[in-house]
Amino acid sequence: MTGQPDPVDRVRSALAALGAEDTVQRFSNDVPTAADAARELGCDVAAIANSLVFELDGEPLLVLASGAARIDTRLVAASLGARRVRRASADFVLEHTGQQVGGVAPVGHPTALRTLLDASLAAHQVLWAGAGDHRSMFSISFDTLRRITGATVMEVR
Repeated sequence: MTGQPDPVDRVRSALAALGAEDTVQRFSNDVPTAADAARELGCDVAAIANSLVFELDGEPLLVLASGAARIDTRLVAASLGARRVRRASADFVLEHTGQQVGGVAPVGHPTALRTLLDASLAAHQVLWAGAGDHRSMFSISFDTLRRITGATVMEVR
């Protein structure tokens, strides 16, 4: 994205603007999946807060889900009163987040996204989320993640 700020820098700026600590860590290896991130961090895969973008009746929906979860799109659609929820294409994700699939962060997007937070993540004192690219993650508490994203907490699986 020529001429655009680095996605990780945008995440760092967003964290600061939202009153959250900048705990971004950059790794020497890519960590594009929850399993990769958990291995690199030495934590439970369930403590990884995956930032997954879906299309909700054509609009972006960000779901912050446990790395151990598989999203039930029918449950999410029914809970939100939507006709259809489906996984977004890589182009749709990049358009709405400014970040590539595998590195999407909960914050730092061009505009705020409607966000859901997997209730199962509350079981972990420390969560790890993508920080805008395939090599960066940040740590955060469940309550702070909910606050800075304005997410609705719900069961997503």
